[in-house]
Amino acid sequence: MLKRWLALGLALAFVVGVGTPVLAQSPVKIGVIQPLSGAVAASGNYIRMGAEISRDWINAKGGVNGRKVELLIEDNKSDPKEAASAAEKLIVRDKVPAIMGAWGSSMTLAAMPKLEEYGVPMVVETSSAASITKRGNPWIFRISPPSEMEALGLEPYVAKLGVKKADFLAVNTDWGRGAVGAFGDILKKKGETVGAVEYMDQAATDMSAQLTKIKSSGGDTLFVTTAVEQITLILKQAQEQRLARKIITTGGSSSPTQLIKQAGPASEGSYHIVFFMPWFPEAMPDGKLAKAFVDEWAKRGHPFEGLTEGFRGHDGIATIAEAVRIAGKDDPKAIREALWKVAITGVNGPIKFEKDGPAGKESGQSKPSIFIVQIRDGKVALPTFK
Repeated sequence: MLKRWLALGLALAFVVGVGTPVLAQSPVKIGVIQPLSGAVAASGNYIRMGAEISRDWINAKGGVNGRKVELLIEDNKSDPKEAASAAEKLIVRDKVPAIMGAWGSSMTLAAMPKLEEYGVPMVVETSSAASITKRGNPWIFRISPPSEMEALGLEPYVAKLGVKKADFLAVNTDWGRGAVGAFGDILKKKGETVGAVEYMDQAATDMSAQLTKIKSSGGDTLFVTTAVEQITLILKQAQEQRLARKIITTGGSSSPTQLIKQAGPASEGSYHIVFFMPWFPEAMPDGKLAKAFVDEWAKRGHPFEGLTEGFRGHDGIATIAEAVRIAGKDDPKAIREALWKVAITGVNGPIKFEKDGPAGKESGQSKPSIFIVQIRDGKVALPTFK
């Protein structure tokens, strides 16, 4: 009997001994902050869907350094205060070593002090306000273009589009105000004129007053910066007012396919700056990856119009996972250092960070691929210029 107990004890010791590495193989937690409810909930949920595809693909290939990836997703409710609370919850309660978020620039800016307070890096997948990387937060790494970078991407097309005098209608957030400044600067640099500049609340549904002022400016082009739901309303209301001018949406948050469905003929002829072309995946930097993402999205029954947002979720999670792989552990500081070494190709294209911001407190900024498409004959097309 004694021998039997000794044998059992040895067996238990062996199990406990080998159990230690098993415990060490706990999942790699990645926090995600997105607007899953509120004014821009559609966009946030599309990014969540893309993040889940990335997670599943990574896990299907054995995870990160043999560990599965687990997403801990928080809803910022399209509210900056909620974004800050979500960041603190993920860091303090869930002990995440890295976060992806938080869609809108105002939401991201609100969460940023928490990252610095607790020392946790965040990959910014959508926000475009320049202040995000200029403010001096060394825990920020952005894969989306700031408005200035996006405007530079449009610069070669200004003459082709025939822009001479442009008006602006933007959401009254850090994102919208930043876009007006950046695109306005590019136009002035090209010798063109900036006309009326109008803003709207994020939840506004009637932009007729702003459009009336814009109509009287005599411009030939209208730049619109807001989420796709509000763009739909603007296109319809512009048609009602017979606003005769080119409309160009900025920020890559327009879903041309969704606009065709929801705005119908009112969307005809409009131009859209996008960062992913799911209609032409073969034209993306990595055509094979882009096609695989489009196919997986369809396989899961997600709406096609969500692809122009969903790819961001994939690329953000892929970026963090690669940093964890390089770091060899899920320690926040180690992940931050590893993010500077990341060099991968996402659905958008190459992801590699360069320093941006004040010396000694630089944020990371990648240089994304930027594209322009047009709605023509009720379909998304590559633009043709006269």
